[in-house]
Amino acid sequence: MAQNGGIMLLLCATFSVLAMVGAEDPYRFFEWNVTYGDIYPLGVRQQGILINGQFPGPDIYSVTNDNLIINVHNSLPEPFLISWNGVQQRRNSFEDGVYGTTCPIPPGKNFTYILQVKDQIGSFFYFPSLAFHKAAGGFGGIRILSRPRIPVPFPDPAGDYTILIGDWYTHNHNTLKAILDRGRRLPFPDGILINGRGANAASFTVEKGKTYRLRISNVGLQNSLNFRIQGHKMTLVEVEGTHTLQTTYSSLDVHVGQSYSVLVTADQAAKDYYIVVSSRFTEKVLTSSAVLHYSNSASRVSGPLPGGPTTQIDYSLNQARSIRTNLTASGPRPNPQGSYHYGLINITRTIKLENTAGQVNGKQRYAVNSVSFIPADTPLKLADYFKIGGVFSVGSIPDQPSGKKMYLDTSVMGADFRAFVEIVFENRESIIQSWHLDGYSFWVVGMNGGVWTPASRNQYNLRDAVSRCTTQVRQSNSIH
Repeated sequence: MAQNGGIMLLLCATFSVLAMVGAEDPYRFFEWNVTYGDIYPLGVRQQGILINGQFPGPDIYSVTNDNLIINVHNSLPEPFLISWNGVQQRRNSFEDGVYGTTCPIPPGKNFTYILQVKDQIGSFFYFPSLAFHKAAGGFGGIRILSRPRIPVPFPDPAGDYTILIGDWYTHNHNTLKAILDRGRRLPFPDGILINGRGANAASFTVEKGKTYRLRISNVGLQNSLNFRIQGHKMTLVEVEGTHTLQTTYSSLDVHVGQSYSVLVTADQAAKDYYIVVSSRFTEKVLTSSAVLHYSNSASRVSGPLPGGPTTQIDYSLNQARSIRTNLTASGPRPNPQGSYHYGLINITRTIKLENTAGQVNGKQRYAVNSVSFIPADTPLKLADYFKIGGVFSVGSIPDQPSGKKMYLDTSVMGADFRAFVEIVFENRESIIQSWHLDGYSFWVVGMNGGVWTPASRNQYNLRDAVSRCTTQVRQSNSIH
């Protein structure tokens, strides 16, 4: 994610932890049927993607080290895949349903995903990764709770809610695909959904005096969103599996693909309050709302919606910089999160990735270092495992911007086993970009405007940067 600047990340590419299934670790079984069905999120009938008849799909509840056995039946008339956003894959990336790692599930067939949430806690979500299916639904929340014997740095909340927010189109996802194929960019969204519903359709009940955990994820397509609750403060406690310093915010920017956990105390007068979600960095501000309902409420929501930030980039940047790791809190294991000193490890390689947009053969395309990815006929992991030649070429994408005209290729970048890699994301586009690393997490050590240089390392946070799987890069900005 970047806006003519950069984000600097440190990625420990250490793949030595085998995804072994311990006999003592519990199993959780899920049977899912994926279908099309009518939905009315903005009051207009649409064809949505349902999981077991639900839109959004069912939440996945789990505990650290659980084995998740998810049998997915594809009842759509086209291939389908699910990606587990934020779930770490240790030498089993073929279990994450994206192009290049595994075969799509054919129509009328099923595939069983076998995941272990080994040494993980936190808030995440899943979504369909093919054919613009995400614009039709098929997404849902994932929560990984700490084991009972592992201390958590805040008291047990009275309730725990998943809140999925995202921009939404009333156009069919095939129509949106066709727009891109005609060489045009996506139009402005038609609205914002909160748990699959439009304005004031979702409600969350609380009891006065009690504290609740809200797990907020942006499952939309392209817009950063601001989340706030009328008359209430939010205390950030976790970001994508990392317990954070408990900073209080009146509103929180959630960029596409990101997940946050906040604590909210019902400490106001007994009535209903607006939960507001609005678009960021857009000329026209889209807004939607839900209701925080006190169980002994004396009145319904009324009056104007509370305002929030709109185009202020520095506000968002400073907020992102304020999110730090709680070094003394336990993570999924009893040892403190700060016991791993990432800042003392020598960097073995620097990769700079620059995103661009343009047209190739009359179609709207997006590229990294000038290469716009096209899938191979054989998933890359299978071709690699079975040593099938001619499917892809390692090094088909450079590890620095090339300045070349955009072109199509099955882009594959090589990496060394146990390498500790510095990745710089730079964004030359006019909108916020989200960058996600599938199956792994990274430390966001820097976030600045302008072009990254080696001198930028002097500003790195090498002590308590947050480890996460998705970061934003604003216009003319870089993330490292």
